[in-house]
Amino acid sequence: MSQDTMKVAAAKAALSYVEDGMKLGIGTGSTAEAFIHLLAEKVGEGMRVTGVPTSERSARLCVELGVPLASLDEMPRLDLAIDGADEIDPHLNLTKGGGGALLREKIVARASARFIVIADESKLVPALGAFPLPIEVNTFGIEATRHGIQDVYESLGYSGEIRLRVRDGEPFETDSGHYILDASFGHISNPKALSDALLAVPGVVEHGMFIGMTSVAIVAGDGEVRTLTAPQD
Repeated sequence: MSQDTMKVAAAKAALSYVEDGMKLGIGTGSTAEAFIHLLAEKVGEGMRVTGVPTSERSARLCVELGVPLASLDEMPRLDLAIDGADEIDPHLNLTKGGGGALLREKIVARASARFIVIADESKLVPALGAFPLPIEVNTFGIEATRHGIQDVYESLGYSGEIRLRVRDGEPFETDSGHYILDASFGHISNPKALSDALLAVPGVVEHGMFIGMTSVAIVAGDGEVRTLTAPQD
């Protein structure tokens, strides 16, 4: 299967978890968009759901395809959230935020009773870190924040580049009005320690590691779709 076909296969498998009447968190990115298209077909056939999108881009697609929406303030408790990922480790910890929606994605995932991630098998990794970690930061004092993140690197024994995300020659701005620093860590040996250290840096709003949040990962490969659950400690 091509990568696009794998994404559709994973999205189709995730659709089996959606029940009539659900309040549903809807993710961002190419795999999430495959899910939105399939969900819209079900809505067209009579399924009743209300979606809370994690980005303006996903919201526009839902409106275009006829998926009913509400804000998270209107529905602060969700039944299920379905989203993609940039990396998935064996414990179902994730790296997310390649599309720039990591803050809203994490808020929606935390507000949901269950969080399911959908992906093609290329996203499975032995440890997080090969994909640069998106770190959402306040626009004020961004260089001071970058230095603070650099200090975290050095204190935990990491090294790598921290680069401001740029699009069309200008700093990329998230839907929440922040910038993103993409940090290359290589192999993240202790995601929880890195998470705590990053969140303690003034100016860091959120980072793209989703630790211990995923209920199920649906992963499509060549000829098969696997359902993965996190190992029990």
